Amino acid sequence: MNFDDDVVKATLNDLMMDAGGEFTLTKAELAEVLFAQVGLNKREAKEMVEAFFEEIRTALEHGDIVKLSGFGNFSVRDKASRPGRNPKTGEMVPIAARRVVTFHASQKFKAAVEGTPAPTDSTTFAQPNQAAFA
Repeated sequence: MNFDDDVVKATLNDLMMDAGGEFTLTKAELAEVLFAQVGLNKREAKEMVEAFFEEIRTALEHGDIVKLSGFGNFSVRDKASRPGRNPKTGEMVPIAARRVVTFHASQKFKAAVEGTPAPTDSTTFAQPNQAAFA
């Protein structure tokens, strides 16, 4: 299925402007985009968004890595317990071991956020000037 990027952006911009003039994207707004752009009815769109996030959540709960091509990777890692300090009192307090979700954005996603050209798979790197190292 092919989407008109300008139409999708306009729909998202209309949906995401909050009272403070900032943009926020919610699951309900994602469902609204599916309704408006894909042609799903509102119930189906909401169920699809919920199912998408439930799949990600379930995979991470099982310790799997979630790779979304062109977007990034989600993974779970264990953090060891460590000593911490109460900033008010300066008292040493233990910080318990825990599992955390990490996200690493893809190069394509980073380039889009930065507004720079996305790297391509066929990128060739220039060889260093050997004279500079002599």
